[in-house]
Amino acid sequence: MNALYGREVEIGCIDTLLHDAEHGRSGTLAVIGEAGEGKTALLEHAARTAGPHWQVLRCTGVESESELLFAGLQSLLASLPGGSAALPIGQLPDNQADALRGAIGLAPPATPVDRFQVGLATLSLLAELSTAGPILCLIDDAQWLDRSSADALRFAARRLGSEGIVVLFAGRTGFTVPGVHTLLPTPLDTAAARRLLTDRWPALDTEAADRILVEAMGNPLALLELPSMDPDPLRMGPLPLPARLRGGFEHRIAGQPAAVRTVLLVVAAEETGELGLILRALAELGCADEDLAAAETSRMVTVDGGFVRFRHPLQRAAAYHSAAFTERRAVHAALAAVLCAEPDRRAWHLAAAAAGPDETIAAALEIAAGHARERSGYSAASTALERAARFTPEPRHRGARLTLAAEWAAEAGRAERALRLADAADALPLTAGFRARLGAVRAQLAFADCALRRAGELWTRAAGEIAESDPERAAVMLLEAGRAAFTRGELTGVRTARSRLAALPLPDAARPTLLAALDGPLSLAEGDLCVGIEIVRAGVARNRSQPLESPSVPLNLAGQAVLVGDVADSRELLTRLMEECRARGMIGWVPAACAFLGTAELMQGRLPEAGSVLDEGLRMARDIDQKTWVTHTQAVIALLAAARGDEQTCRELATRVLASGHEAFINTTHCEWALALLDLGLGHYEAALDRLERLHRIRDRARGQWVHLLRDLVEAAARLRRPDRAADAMIEIERWADATGSPFAEAIALRGRAALRDDGDAYEQALKLQAAEGLWYDHARTALLYGESLRRKRRRADARTHLRRAVEIFERVGAPLWAERARTELRATGESLDPAPAADLTAALTPQELQVVRLAAAGATNKEIAARLFLSPKTVGHHLYRAFPKLGVASRLELARLGLDRPADPE
Repeated sequence: MNALYGREVEIGCIDTLLHDAEHGRSGTLAVIGEAGEGKTALLEHAARTAGPHWQVLRCTGVESESELLFAGLQSLLASLPGGSAALPIGQLPDNQADALRGAIGLAPPATPVDRFQVGLATLSLLAELSTAGPILCLIDDAQWLDRSSADALRFAARRLGSEGIVVLFAGRTGFTVPGVHTLLPTPLDTAAARRLLTDRWPALDTEAADRILVEAMGNPLALLELPSMDPDPLRMGPLPLPARLRGGFEHRIAGQPAAVRTVLLVVAAEETGELGLILRALAELGCADEDLAAAETSRMVTVDGGFVRFRHPLQRAAAYHSAAFTERRAVHAALAAVLCAEPDRRAWHLAAAAAGPDETIAAALEIAAGHARERSGYSAASTALERAARFTPEPRHRGARLTLAAEWAAEAGRAERALRLADAADALPLTAGFRARLGAVRAQLAFADCALRRAGELWTRAAGEIAESDPERAAVMLLEAGRAAFTRGELTGVRTARSRLAALPLPDAARPTLLAALDGPLSLAEGDLCVGIEIVRAGVARNRSQPLESPSVPLNLAGQAVLVGDVADSRELLTRLMEECRARGMIGWVPAACAFLGTAELMQGRLPEAGSVLDEGLRMARDIDQKTWVTHTQAVIALLAAARGDEQTCRELATRVLASGHEAFINTTHCEWALALLDLGLGHYEAALDRLERLHRIRDRARGQWVHLLRDLVEAAARLRRPDRAADAMIEIERWADATGSPFAEAIALRGRAALRDDGDAYEQALKLQAAEGLWYDHARTALLYGESLRRKRRRADARTHLRRAVEIFERVGAPLWAERARTELRATGESLDPAPAADLTAALTPQELQVVRLAAAGATNKEIAARLFLSPKTVGHHLYRAFPKLGVASRLELARLGLDRPADPE
């Protein structure tokens, strides 16, 4: 009987997802509740409803394998008819194919891959499979999935779009899939519970039925299972259902013959359910094939498609935990004996069979951890090392393993676990090197959590502990300390880090590069502009010919290149960095690179491009819980919103960041600047100037894109007719323009002179230079200022020329508030009707559609775009399908002719 009772809402949600998938729209749902609430039954309903033309993939999380790297993902993909051999992995981009093969054990990984790279590969693989028809992925007992599989499946599920894929998670309370709709099944009401009990157990007497209704508390599984137990020992009144159900299962297991209990225990202890492996382990224990047949007859397990599975996960838990410790040890030993060809899995079973410390087992687990780390399974690697530490007899060696486990937990983003492991390692004897590495772990976690001062102190202290024994590692720690200080805006901390780094006994080849990483920003911030600019430009030039070793150096150089006006160099560095990080699975660096690239685009006035890349960076930072980069990116987006004139977004984000308690002065500067720029656009000149002056008066601070901020200060002072309040800012702008020799800085200087002196020649020069350099946002703001000046001088015809120009460009770059200001000025010249604004080809596109069409216009295939943006190829195709009518094109060829891969040029 397949009827579900009291689950009309849940069934409706699932049926809607299936219907939408039939029409090419993907969807994901998480069904969360306690054991026995009908989660598995809802998954089975989905499988029945899907029909024969669907491809149904299944996996069930298993508590005993919850720390085995990618076990759940392997099980899910192996459930495809034909098994792993039928997977179209060869159709994926090479880096994704390598990552996925390595993750599920089909081949050694060619290069280290990130767990999110595996998630992207999973998404791409499902999209490839969906070309043969809709797909239904059923993931039961998701709370027991190994962390690596859970991360990969969550990553893929959140990015489904137009593939016709449905992913259903069923998990215990506490399991979450952020960004995915969650259903929380409630206990069945009395009427539905009685109908279910009566229909399934019609011969049950009234007294027993009433007792079970009370005991079951509306839990569907309890209502189905409790009548098959002996009801006499049941106490009256409600009991904790999961424990009570487990006891019932254990009672059923205890009634089985000893050989059947052994079979059940082997199936419970073995993580894959592979029939051949189970049979070999049973033979090792002296059991026969007939014993497995008897276990199947008990209706507790099924044998199908080469796998042995329990009918319900509670039966697995009961079978395992009801066995004596000696019985469990014997089963794990037997499994280890037949897994000689799979040393990593063998190590785990050896550990489960051990009774105490054993260095041989510890060493095997350490090797397994190393293999996991090669596949960037940092969470599983950390767990394996922690287990290895528990089996390590010698305390100093145990402390070293716990230290590495803490490092890898931090890399996996498991902060709480990393701190727990660090505390455990701290209690053991450690060398100075490992003691310093623990300090670096705590610093890394503090930085990620926006505790920048604490992070800098920890990195500095750790570097001091190994300054003589390991100077190059100490230098990296001091660079991180300097980065934390610079982010806080504290130049004293940067100077301290630089001084200590200079004192290290570093190799001659490494010293200049390491020192330059701090010397460039220090010189710029301290006012020694020519020296700082030379250091930055030399560093950029050297980096072009160097292979990527650490993303930190090119990332910092790119940020400094923007500061000195070398935006093209910055884009080149960041584009290369992002491509290499994606190719090598170093996804953790992508949010930082996006934040820097978005800033570069914004400083160049490329507002749509900035919005697109910042949106991608914010999504990635949230996905991997990088609070520092979430906050930083939100601050830059607030500034972008101010440039556009989006008051609501600007104020919401700026208020959120300023109230967040972060320590990053650069974020504060961006938010205060954003609010000032918004006031400038709204005509609140006094408020804008007051806020910008407060920022300018702060000394000894790392300030970021300072010349652009001073540009706005000068404009506010000019509009208030207070040139005296802009005098210091103009001196600084002129110094930057002379030192950089950059057209962007010279254009800012020209516009400042023009606005303060009402100098038409300076306006004309600024406009020409901005047009030549493609600085269209600045060009439009200059045209607006000049048009206003000409109108005041009653040169209305000349004013209209520049004001029309301003309207057109503001519309093109997506700054509607400024466009409306220009229209207002245009009307004041006597223009009776607004000129029809130039069509903005990209205004109707969403940020993700804009990303997709720009890459497509540059010649990227759907698969290449999907790999870059962490989408599936089908979703890319859907975005293009929706974007083409908005752009007035019908093909990729026409798209390429629009020049969307280049900045909008009003000419």
